Amino acid sequence: MTTLAVLQPGYLPWLGFFDQIARSDFFVLYDDAQFDKHGWRNRNRVKSAEGMVWLTVPVLHSGRTGQSINETEIDARSPWAKKQIRTIAQLYAKAPYISRYLPEIEEILLRPWRRLAELDRALIMRICRWLAVERPLHLSSALNVGGDRNGRLINLCRHFGVGNYLSGNSAQDYLDVAAFADHGISVEWQNFSHPVYSQLHGPFVSHLSAIDLLLNMGPDSAAVLRSARADGRIEG
Repeated sequence: MTTLAVLQPGYLPWLGFFDQIARSDFFVLYDDAQFDKHGWRNRNRVKSAEGMVWLTVPVLHSGRTGQSINETEIDARSPWAKKQIRTIAQLYAKAPYISRYLPEIEEILLRPWRRLAELDRALIMRICRWLAVERPLHLSSALNVGGDRNGRLINLCRHFGVGNYLSGNSAQDYLDVAAFADHGISVEWQNFSHPVYSQLHGPFVSHLSAIDLLLNMGPDSAAVLRSARADGRIEG
């Protein structure tokens, strides 16, 4: 049975994001969902000796209430990308694989981006390659599929001809499993088991950006993610 996963694009996402991609046959970036100002679309966390540090892409939101993610523009009035590159370089100076990945991250960040969703997608695609979970990343905005929140997800499943929808556990509050079943589609919950790996700056901290794994573990990162997939259980 083939599986679809749908997630809003995130900035330098955490490992659970890429686990969903790896578990799916078809993956959709829900880029025309509404931008959430304090969510993960334009920010994520890395680790320092003092704790977690936010990496945030400034966006234009004043007077733009209700804008979608793919409409959201980056605020280019400050050198935010150069500052983030310096931050990553400083925090991970002793990481064994900083020289392997930072130049490519830098090259992407320094491109003249206008739209946040385009930046997010470029970074997601590059991290997918590094983690060996490459899939075609379909954009919801490019698919002629409508409906309300549950209805659109069901219609996306029908569009790709899948019989299984994979979702993060947080969606249990609103996902109408019975409605999916009415269309012959099963719903499975991700139940991601976060891997523990060698990490800088003291005791292990989970749920950071995936670049924390890459900078610390390098080519072994794909195997670390695969081990988490083997440990995690998916329940209908």
